[in-house]
Amino acid sequence: RGQIEVDDHCHTGVDGVWAVGDCVRGPMLAHKGFEEGIAVAELIAGLPGHVNFDTIPWVIYTEPELAWVGKTEQQLKAEGIPYKAGSFPFAANGRAVAMVEPAGFVKVLAHAETDRILGMHLVGANVSELVHEGVLTMEFSGSADDLARICHAHPSLSEAVHDAAMAVSKRAIHKAN
Repeated sequence: RGQIEVDDHCHTGVDGVWAVGDCVRGPMLAHKGFEEGIAVAELIAGLPGHVNFDTIPWVIYTEPELAWVGKTEQQLKAEGIPYKAGSFPFAANGRAVAMVEPAGFVKVLAHAETDRILGMHLVGANVSELVHEGVLTMEFSGSADDLARICHAHPSLSEAVHDAAMAVSKRAIHKAN
């Protein structure tokens, strides 16, 4: 009933035997297992297999949905990491209001000095589809400013991500800073 011990490349220590998914360390998320399987296949093929466990998205499919990637404010405080936060409410997002789904928000956490995104937390309609903007930005060591400089279609729920990223530096345009 335990887990199979593996190294950083999902190798068990037995020649030719790897293990991925729910039977190894880390969260029991199907998409985490898929990525581990792809990484192992790449390694076997002589390619550089890779899974960044810091950018695994988490989603709770409730109503409203919850989604996050990276660290929480509590974790950053406990680790002594200086950070700044920007948030944006769905109540100020035109698409969310038009959908009659104004409950929720997007919060972006960025390093206070480098502006690198350290976490993104979302509550609201369809946030399971929005969290990947944070995943992508974090995977490539992007900043809140990088995310803020991407043009987002209007009206769209993704504009809440844009405004939250802009709010990190007190530049949100659809809410008071």
